[in-house]
Amino acid sequence: MLTGKTAVVTGGSRGIGRAIAVRFAKEGANVAILYSSNSASADAVVAEIEAEGGHAKAYQCHVENYEEVDKTIGEVLADFGAVNILVNNAGITRDKLLVMMKETDFDDVININLKGAYNMMRRVCPLLVKQRSGKVINLSSIAGIIGNPGQVNYSASKAGLIGMTKSAARELAGRGICINAIAPGFIVTDMTEKFANDEAVTSKIPLGRMGNPDEVASLALFLATADYITGEVIRIDGGLAI
Repeated sequence: MLTGKTAVVTGGSRGIGRAIAVRFAKEGANVAILYSSNSASADAVVAEIEAEGGHAKAYQCHVENYEEVDKTIGEVLADFGAVNILVNNAGITRDKLLVMMKETDFDDVININLKGAYNMMRRVCPLLVKQRSGKVINLSSIAGIIGNPGQVNYSASKAGLIGMTKSAARELAGRGICINAIAPGFIVTDMTEKFANDEAVTSKIPLGRMGNPDEVASLALFLATADYITGEVIRIDGGLAI
């Protein structure tokens, strides 16, 4: 399905990013896995992909730094020859109530979650324009749609991603580029696993359970192959934000 394509996945060493990287590789894509600090986890994902006969390589890159982004994408091009799909998944949380939130808590989240996605799109989209084809998938969140107490910074960054997605989709649709966003709800990852069987959490979800990263990866794969969907924000939240 993705044979001959090269996908760049930020935050690809674990959680949702890892699941997307593995799924894309299984569908034939070359996968560039970008990570910020955990080289062991990134290398483990590469090894998993290669063990299944796929092609992947890990690159350390702090997406909030455009110079690093520029250098890293140059390395990806040297290794794989092209970039066809960009998945902006890198993100952090610094949760605090607004009245207790430090300026650095706000700035760090905006810089990585939102400016990081801008940096990646600013570097990759000219390549897609030249090719007159490509897909960009931005990982937003239902927090960017309905908000969440204690996450003013995170919600702002994810709402910003939605606006960025829609504006860029309008700008680049004429060049055959589709840009969409995924808005997950509660997904079981290292950070949220402790809530997976918490009735106080799952009782709020109409489907009665948290999602898993593979389900998000299936949606990402759909968007990576859909040629007539752009500017869309698709929730994957078990009905939480109905």
